[in-house]
Formats: sequence, structure tokens, C-alpha cells
Amino acid sequence: MKKRLTPSQIQVLKDDLCMDLASFLVDDYHYSPQEAIDVLYTSETFERLQDDDTGLYYQSPGYVYSFLQNELKKAKVY
Repeated sequence: MKKRLTPSQIQVLKDDLCMDLASFLVDDYHYSPQEAIDVLYTSETFERLQDDDTGLYYQSPGYVYSFLQNELKKAKVY
């Protein structure tokens, strides 16, 4: 029998992933914590992460971060 995650469990995974992504941005791009949050929350990666159908919340932080890094390189935001 396959168990499904509850909406609250999915939200916890998303929140934890966002904390990891923001931390990576602080470490790699030397953003302040607030800047890192701003960059993350305005990214396409964050939009995809919020869409439960993508399943991105279930992936590793490093994998999701690679999407964000590619997005930043293309946009030259940093």
C-alpha cells in the first residue's frame, strides 16, 4: 500500500528545502539572509517548488539548488 504525504507534511518538506536553499545562497553568493530569501522567493525555482505536482519538494536540496543556480546564471541576478 502506497502512503501519500499529508499537505502539512509536504509544507514541512518545502519549508526545510527553502531554508537549505537560502543557506546555500548566503554561502555561495554572499547574500545577506534577507537578500537570499528575496532572491529565492522571486525565482522560478521557488514557483516550481510550490507547485505540488512537480514533486520538487521531494528532491534533495542540492538537486533543487542546481535549478536555482542555473536560473541565476541565466538572469545574472547575483
